[in-house]
Amino acid sequence: MDNALFDYSPIVDRTPIRWPGAARVAFYVGLNIEHYQVDRPSTSIFPGTAALAPDPLNYGWRDYGPRVGVWRVMQALDKYGIRASALLNSDVTHHNPQIIAAGRERNWTWLAHGKNNSIFQADMSIDDERAHLTEIVETIERATGRRPRGWMGPALTETFNTPALLAELGLDYVLDWTNDDQPYRLNVPGVLSVPYSVELNDNSLFLGTGLRGPDFVQIVKDQLDRLYEESADSGRVMALALHPFVIGQAFRIKYLEQALDYVANHPGIWLTTSDEIAEHYATSSTSCPITESRCRYTDEIEIETACAASAPASSST
Repeated sequence: MDNALFDYSPIVDRTPIRWPGAARVAFYVGLNIEHYQVDRPSTSIFPGTAALAPDPLNYGWRDYGPRVGVWRVMQALDKYGIRASALLNSDVTHHNPQIIAAGRERNWTWLAHGKNNSIFQADMSIDDERAHLTEIVETIERATGRRPRGWMGPALTETFNTPALLAELGLDYVLDWTNDDQPYRLNVPGVLSVPYSVELNDNSLFLGTGLRGPDFVQIVKDQLDRLYEESADSGRVMALALHPFVIGQAFRIKYLEQALDYVANHPGIWLTTSDEIAEHYATSSTSCPITESRCRYTDEIEIETACAASAPASSST
């Protein structure tokens, strides 16, 4: 089947994007704040025990993140005046409330990131998924004092119904479709895709390739330099995806600091959040993605729309 969620749009054919303050690259940190169930396999550093329950080796490695790693990462972000875009499993609000309190003190942006990272956003009926998403969003809102505007699924998972169900709940962007350097409108009225990265990502870089710390710093520099070069005529987005149990290790944290130092002191960079990127794009972009008065994205959810209704209303981040 063809993907009806979004249309093909070559980056060379688009209306130019202008970021605030004449910045050329909008930079944000997507900080994964996650909870894992002890009796389910998940991201592992040693596959040999991953199927065991319990699996002290891999579970303990992941659990280093909320216990130690995230606090190191907070200090690094604070040092360079960067607010996290926190990709939050709603279960974290129950198990690690101190992290929520620290993020609120720092005015972090909160995105819904599923219930936990052991349950993927898959294999649900539409009614079950609607109830599941409602619980996630309302749990995060109660804990953080702010209703999330953005979504990233556990392991970037969605069903075919997820974006439209998120729109019902008032969310207006997703990070799951990592196919662009600019935001764009989905064929679900009022919902954007905002760039995220599975490549500029500590998990895939350090675990997938065995990368050394200095190489990580160079990759961040190379990414920023190239995006800056390409953004002379139209702005770009650079997302740095981080996991506290990876980048928050004592022997890696200085390389994060070096990378952030380069970004924060680079000219023409907007240090921002995913919420602010979505907000700016939605309110400054005038193109209408809906060419028909009625848009059907799935067989189960039908959304009636006019072009004027496709842009979300402005709200503070």
